Amino acid sequence: MINEVGRKIPTYIEGIGEIKPYGVKKHSSGGIVNINNENKRENKSKLLPSLRDAIIKSGLKDGMTISFHHHLRNGDYVLNMVMKEISSMGIKNLTILASSLTQAHESLVEYIKDGTITGLQTSGLRGCLAREISKNCILKTPVIFRTHGGRVRAIKSGDIKIDVAFIAASCCDEMGNMNGQCGKSSFGSMGYAMIDSLYADKVIAITDNLVDYPAYPISINQTLVDYVVEVDSIGNTELIGTGTTRVTSNPRELLIADYASKVLIESGLVKQNFSFQAGSGGSSLAVAKYLREYMLKNNIVGSFALGGITSYMVEMLENGLFRSLLDVQTFDKVAVDSYGRNKNHIEMSADMYANPDNKGCVVDKLDIAVLSATEVDVNYNVNVITASTGDVIGAVGGHPDVAAGAKLTVIVTPLMRKRFPIIVDKVTTVVTPGTCVDAVITDRGIAVNPKNQKLLELLSNKGLPLVTIEELRDKAQRITGKPETIKFGDKVIGVVEYRDGSIMDVIYNVE
Repeated sequence: MINEVGRKIPTYIEGIGEIKPYGVKKHSSGGIVNINNENKRENKSKLLPSLRDAIIKSGLKDGMTISFHHHLRNGDYVLNMVMKEISSMGIKNLTILASSLTQAHESLVEYIKDGTITGLQTSGLRGCLAREISKNCILKTPVIFRTHGGRVRAIKSGDIKIDVAFIAASCCDEMGNMNGQCGKSSFGSMGYAMIDSLYADKVIAITDNLVDYPAYPISINQTLVDYVVEVDSIGNTELIGTGTTRVTSNPRELLIADYASKVLIESGLVKQNFSFQAGSGGSSLAVAKYLREYMLKNNIVGSFALGGITSYMVEMLENGLFRSLLDVQTFDKVAVDSYGRNKNHIEMSADMYANPDNKGCVVDKLDIAVLSATEVDVNYNVNVITASTGDVIGAVGGHPDVAAGAKLTVIVTPLMRKRFPIIVDKVTTVVTPGTCVDAVITDRGIAVNPKNQKLLELLSNKGLPLVTIEELRDKAQRITGKPETIKFGDKVIGVVEYRDGSIMDVIYNVE
């Protein structure tokens, strides 16, 4: 066959197979025609004039699944503006797959009530949205709560399919190269959004900082993006570091952090090249401050600190106490600035962070994890999603992922909050199984899981207030009294998945 440039090309070559000559294609009828192959194309742009145009072009329709990331946390504007536009278009019966939902997303209540949203899959819920679902059962189907690693696993395995992903970017060009590092709304790592960009059928980038092509650095590249929309603002970055991301100044919680740092030091794991993660919550974030002095005094340099990165982790990096920071979510403005400034402050995807089904996630390289809790029971099971009243108030986050991967997992929590005991016979909701927990550290004592006899031996005779978990429970109940039984209804409003997709617990409505 003669191709477009006049060369005679065989239509079949032994060992290679059927050949497609340049500039020639087959008709559906089986005939062969020449096509005019234009080598020079006009410059293309994915930029659309409005969010509505992007939604229309994406083909979004009733019954689909859309995704969002929560790196802007309480300052996020994107989810609300997208849902407002979708609702005005009359699209119904959508499932939202969010890396997490915060108090900034209370407008979803309205869209659940009018049928725009009928399903939620998330790491957590807070505020009015959580209350309406917990008590008034406004959602037709139970919320599926997944860990950060479990969310990635579910997407990659096909357990959940994303039809359209809406990705906020603080910097983006007209082709969709984007990052969260630059611009007036910079929020740092885009670790949770990366999996969405890879697996969604359609990807819409939403930015308030459209820059000349090419945008750089590139966290998510143009080959994954279908459309780009410019808006006035994607969020308020001042609200990223509120709530659970602030280090405590409470003397009781600082005492807990002091105890925790001593437990970590006595464990022998705070040594050259150790790795460390502190979860959200005042006490767990404060532990880093207490470790700093010991590391400086003993010339210890850690390998990496992990997870949501805070200003305290940045300070330790810049003081030479850790060689690197691996960042899936940037928790405050200081950390955002560090991400743009320090070459060893490294962005990573949630897949790399915690997916149990990939070829190696970073949580499996962790030496020490310091995590918080809303409740812990006498079997060391941990609750981080519901309060002692049964109401949904928090997020699964990476808690089970990290606890499973780390060599040493300690839970830091006050013995009681607002006259509610935190150490109980049975937690309201099991999120992290007790088999993954090594010690529980409170302001009234430290309980070591009997499964870790080595740790118990290392902590003995060191002046630490060691007690059994049952003694902690009894201490709490002597002060608060035995907690009243929560009155649950018969409707399942939430399902808690473990990181491997199995069901850890279910959550019922609170009467």
